[in-house]
Amino acid sequence: MTTKLSADTITAFRSIATASVADAVELSGRRGYLSGGIRQMLPGTGRLVGPAATVLEVPSPDPAPPAHALRAIDESEPGSVVCIAAGGADVAVWGGLMSAGAVANRVAGAVLDAGVRDIEEISRDYADFPIYARGSVPATTVGRYRTVSLNEPVEMGGVAVRPGDLIVADTDGVVCVPSDSVAEVLRAALEIERREREQTALILESGSLRGGIEKHGRI
Repeated sequence: MTTKLSADTITAFRSIATASVADAVELSGRRGYLSGGIRQMLPGTGRLVGPAATVLEVPSPDPAPPAHALRAIDESEPGSVVCIAAGGADVAVWGGLMSAGAVANRVAGAVLDAGVRDIEEISRDYADFPIYARGSVPATTVGRYRTVSLNEPVEMGGVAVRPGDLIVADTDGVVCVPSDSVAEVLRAALEIERREREQTALILESGSLRGGIEKHGRI
């Protein structure tokens, strides 16, 4: 089961760019940003924010359905982000039917360290549902990969993602905020955004990029 986060926390993170969130996570000495190879495939209605429900897939010739992923879709709390780790596999771990189930169960979105298929169908029928993946590919996982765990720690795009960690994603990419640092990261990210607004105003007023960087120490 994924972590319950307050509506205020979700709303606050929806107003913050992933660049600021990634920088805020790094202030705590950790890396939060997933590899840029995991990118926005379908934008949905805006910034994706929600607790992670994690699934691990591994290579396997067994022609089995992705049981743990199906459970994640059917059993996760509304607002969860289904995160499927498959080591960057060049197969589609997500498609149209899974999107239908996710929308029916009010899943917030999907982040995939692998491919997605049925892009045309999903964008037509579930345009509000955001998906982040390594690309689109028509190949099924059946007979190539199988799921082996649900809501256990996984690695995605070079980052450890644990069930309940907060996922924040937008056009820049995907950031994982450790669940034990959500409040701290939120405060830091809001301060980064405030300082950047001041820095932008100074640069526009003074006409000096270097002056703005020297005063605020941010680029």
